[in-house]
Amino acid sequence: MSTIEVVLLKDVEVLGKEGAVVPVKTGFARNYLLPRGWAVLARPEVVKAVEARKQHAQRKQERIHEQAEALKRSLESRSLTIKLALGEQDKAFGSITTHDIVQALAQEGFTVDKHAVHLEEPIKALGIYEVPVRLHAEVTATVKLWVVKA
Repeated sequence: MSTIEVVLLKDVEVLGKEGAVVPVKTGFARNYLLPRGWAVLARPEVVKAVEARKQHAQRKQERIHEQAEALKRSLESRSLTIKLALGEQDKAFGSITTHDIVQALAQEGFTVDKHAVHLEEPIKALGIYEVPVRLHAEVTATVKLWVVKA
């Protein structure tokens, strides 16, 4: 049984992640991986190109992470104020939702996806709240939110 080395072009569950250089049996490569476009033969120039692509992707991820950290510092240095309409006996007419928080952030100059704001339930009372905003897989900012009477 002879083996050859291939470079995976996509994640293959039993072998590894995209870009990995793995030894496989010749028949498996020739009959399964290569025809489907999931791998290419591991020639020196291909391995070098894959390594360059990995380094580029890593630098890009580091840049994105740094931008998320900077945005986190900027968000945590400010606080938001949102007005809530109250009726008789200070009972709220509505509630503050993630949409309201995203709009308040937009007014402050921050563009945040509504799915990044994590409210367990809509806010229906006056007070000070800390709302987590997930900016990146590893970066979560805590925004201070003041809910005041309209």
